[in-house]
Amino acid sequence: MSSATSDTAAPCPGPSSAARTPTAHRTAHGTAHGTADRAAKRTAKRTVSFALGVSVLAALLAASSAPTPLYPLYQDQWGLTALTITVVFSAYALTLLVALLTVGALSDHLGRRPVLAGALVLEAASMLLLALADGAGALIAARILQGAATGAATSAAGAALLDLEDPRRPGRSALANSIAPVAGMAAGVLAATLLVRFAPAPTATVYALLAALFVAQAIAVAFTPETARPHAGALRSLRPRLAVPPPARRALTAAGTAVAAVWALGGFYSSLGPALVRLVAPGAPLAAGGMVFFTVSAAAALTVWALRRTAPFAAATGGALAVVPSAALSLLGLHGAGLPAVHAGAALAGVAFGAVSQGALRMMLAPPGGEGDRAATLAAYYVVSYLSMSLPAIAAGAATQHVGLRTASHTYALAAAVLAVAAAAALTASRRTAPHTADGRLCRTPREEPTA
Repeated sequence: MSSATSDTAAPCPGPSSAARTPTAHRTAHGTAHGTADRAAKRTAKRTVSFALGVSVLAALLAASSAPTPLYPLYQDQWGLTALTITVVFSAYALTLLVALLTVGALSDHLGRRPVLAGALVLEAASMLLLALADGAGALIAARILQGAATGAATSAAGAALLDLEDPRRPGRSALANSIAPVAGMAAGVLAATLLVRFAPAPTATVYALLAALFVAQAIAVAFTPETARPHAGALRSLRPRLAVPPPARRALTAAGTAVAAVWALGGFYSSLGPALVRLVAPGAPLAAGGMVFFTVSAAAALTVWALRRTAPFAAATGGALAVVPSAALSLLGLHGAGLPAVHAGAALAGVAFGAVSQGALRMMLAPPGGEGDRAATLAAYYVVSYLSMSLPAIAAGAATQHVGLRTASHTYALAAAVLAVAAAAALTASRRTAPHTADGRLCRTPREEPTA
């Protein structure tokens, strides 16, 4: 009995047992290796999609700033007034605003890929229209189409970047949404400025290059994975409305005045910057007009990067206060200090723009609970931005017809400084009355909990 029990209990190391052990080991190893390969491929695809989204945002804003160095050429060729130039500029901004109010949240419902690919095709078409423009009417029509395409594409591309947020690198998507537009504006105005000086057909070459880029990006987007889960309500989302998701509403209320101040300043340099350079330095080359807006954009891009670890509230408040010395330097340029003072003021305007833009975006995107409304959140931010960029610029252009550019510039600079001081006061008041996290972000209140 005891011998039988021993024989039954003790395992017999036969060939079948020996054969099973390495096979099981190889199977487990192969499974782990396969899982790692799939994870690596997913990471690579997300990295490529993220880089593509950044390039799309940068290209869209490069196209928006590319006409700035060309405005003096248009004025010389077609006899356009400063008011006409601001109308050409604002036709783009106001149409973009309408697009944000209507199709800004469309990618939350249809998906990022179809909205973005279609918008990029329209963007390419607008570039071809700009290249073929032969007067103010054609310029305005092309800019209207560009504004519509940019409005649809900007919110979709920005939301796609938020969808691709890497948990191991929190804040990367908000940083990309802040730095890609200003870096794109700097690249666009620099490229156009260089082409004005060296290209045989500067009013067509830059647009042809951008059209080719947008077609290539549209094709690339068509082959990328979808990052959002489409849901019902696409037609309902087309009703014009400013739908700020509750988690972002308080942040936009707190930082909205600062956003308005810096974007209004950016609108002035983008539309009337070349004319200001001509007023201060009549003998300066045509390329000098574009370089003043390049100074704004480049300083903004560097500021976004430099302040990426600064608390959002501190960045927004400091940026608002930087508008005051920027306005003062611009006025000094008008009173004998010349182009150096104008460029110094433009650089400080860029610092203000970058600091406020990054701080406000991070404040709006930080609260949890708005993951399903990312395009709507970005659309709300850009509505405030482009409204502030276009309407004051139109007013300034109209004022130059009656009081001249010098007086209009004085009024604009003083108004921007007053608005910036009010913005800093509003931010400080919001910090005193609202709860914040340790790094300066606005906290969500119980009333702002997402609804089911």
